[in-house]
Amino acid sequence: MSGSPFEISDDTPVYVISVAAELSGLHPQTLRAYDRLGLVSPGRAAGRGRRYSLRDILTLREVQRLSQEEGVNLSGIKRILELGSELERSQRLLAEMTAEFAQLRAELESTRAVAARLAGLLRRRQTGAELVPVRDARTTLPPQGGGPPPGANAGPPAAMLSPAGGNEPATGAGAGPGPGPVTGPGTAAAGIEESSRTQEGTKIQESS
Repeated sequence: MSGSPFEISDDTPVYVISVAAELSGLHPQTLRAYDRLGLVSPGRAAGRGRRYSLRDILTLREVQRLSQEEGVNLSGIKRILELGSELERSQRLLAEMTAEFAQLRAELESTRAVAARLAGLLRRRQTGAELVPVRDARTTLPPQGGGPPPGANAGPPAAMLSPAGGNEPATGAGAGPGPGPVTGPGTAAAGIEESSRTQEGTKIQESS
């Protein structure tokens, strides 16, 4: 039933007994008898007056057909109407269950799709397909041109202390722009010995 107050459904009790008798082709007393027997039970208004719906009128016509054309007695008609009502209820229940089943099936398919996607992501992660190597932030790429990276040791300092622990700087291969003599204890001793030999040779020449 729609929300509009002016729309009438098949189950809305709006017809008084005189109108219902005229629409069904029966006498009003017959409608009252059917109501007492439980064949067609209409709704009630505020003043307890009978109000028939369109469905009630269709049922009255079916009762008249079964009675006059099929020769069914009132007990048989009542049983037929009861079975028809049970069939309608079963059909409504079946329709509701079918709609619910369709909704559950759609939800199941959606759940399966999500589960399959998660399983695929898990397999790719286990096989390393999703792993991306990350460069350490402390690693510095070498500058263009092939030179050493910034901060690398370019060589020994320009001035180094002598191996004897003196305060005078010693010269080496990396101390200055050109090569120079390397001084040390062994070099000084060799110089003293060479000087002594030169003096002795001079004295021998003078004495001769």
